[in-house]
Amino acid sequence: MQQRITYLLLFLLLSNWSFAQESNAFSLEDAVQFAFSNNLQIQNAQLNIQDADQQIYERRSIGLPQISGELGYQYYPQRPISVLPEELAIDPNTGMPLPQEQREVSFVLAHNFTAGVSLSSLVFDGSYFVGLRAARLYRDYVQKELQSTRRTVRNQVSEAYLPLLLIDENVGLLDNNIANLTTLLKETQAYYKEGFVEQLDIDRLVLSLANLESEKENLVRQRDMALNGLKLAMNYPAEKELTITGTIEELLLDSSDEQLTSQINYNSRPEYEVALTGLKLNELNVDLYQAGYLPNLAVFANYQQAYFGDDFSSGFWAPTFVVGAQVNIPIFDGFDKRSKIERARIQLKQAQNQTTNLAALIDLEIKNARINYQNALKRVEDQKEYVALAEKIYNTAQIKYKEGIGSSLELSQAEQSLFQTQGNYTQALYNLVTAKIELNKAIGN
Repeated sequence: MQQRITYLLLFLLLSNWSFAQESNAFSLEDAVQFAFSNNLQIQNAQLNIQDADQQIYERRSIGLPQISGELGYQYYPQRPISVLPEELAIDPNTGMPLPQEQREVSFVLAHNFTAGVSLSSLVFDGSYFVGLRAARLYRDYVQKELQSTRRTVRNQVSEAYLPLLLIDENVGLLDNNIANLTTLLKETQAYYKEGFVEQLDIDRLVLSLANLESEKENLVRQRDMALNGLKLAMNYPAEKELTITGTIEELLLDSSDEQLTSQINYNSRPEYEVALTGLKLNELNVDLYQAGYLPNLAVFANYQQAYFGDDFSSGFWAPTFVVGAQVNIPIFDGFDKRSKIERARIQLKQAQNQTTNLAALIDLEIKNARINYQNALKRVEDQKEYVALAEKIYNTAQIKYKEGIGSSLELSQAEQSLFQTQGNYTQALYNLVTAKIELNKAIGN
């Protein structure tokens, strides 16, 4: 008994430890994978694939043998009466026609029971085979739609994730600047007590510090809104805590020049694959209507046992067995099929034009995305240099101020310039990551 209690306690401790290890921290890729498992758009696309599988089975079943059984029972409380003609209703004793009331007879027995089984099978039908190919191709179509939906969801999550990284980056800069400014304020207050600076110098620092803290509070509120947007894109429970990991710089580590120089591959874009599959479906649509000119052949067999009697003991069973075949040959339908074929060809041409136009749009999108990425990369490099220069100017102004050879106004201007340059650099990083994502979208990564 004591050993069982020990095992139970150990199990509970391990369970609690495992639960404690569960983390609600998500990197960008973690958030994307969570969305792949929980996003309702993806779930509906997966249901479409299951539905397409069932359509294949449904279409295939038309060409398989069809077997059915039947049971029937009829009881006549009052049987139908027929009147025999005079030449048949002859009294055998007198040779004279029977009177009207004696010529009434019934050819139906009170109890009729039938039991049978039927088999039919399609031997040849051109439209059946085309329809089966179309059902299989449609399955490929919805499979590619799933890939396109997953790509759309990935983009939605990425676009919702990036603002959080930008806000966190800005909050980090503000925290650092607030800490530096707080230290400078304390030093200035000490100088003021000794009579080296004026009250105006302190007031300027207090105002700058208040502006930074107000800006931080605003960013924190914006972060809550951005986090709610990310939860929605992931289909993450709104009431649960969610934290993100990583930085903007980490998202740029896997960048490569190959994305800027590789040859365009249209098949890497899921929507282009969808368009090609749709094109094949339009081609099959033409084949389907053309197959309507072909005859179709079906065979059938039916076996039946029928019981007739006024009761269930003195009646008799009558068997029936029939086999046969049926050929349907289309001759003239008022040009209905011809019109349908022409319409299908028009739709095929429209699909070809749409596919060609899509390829041109992909070309343009990739070219523009590459240009935007190069511009964003150059801007980051420039802003990085500007930040280093602004830091140098600020440090020099701070040294001059502490040594009494610089004014608080000069220090304030250098400070504002540094803060603005830091914000510009962070925004440039964000724009670069956004351009990288757009480039990945364009080339189909």
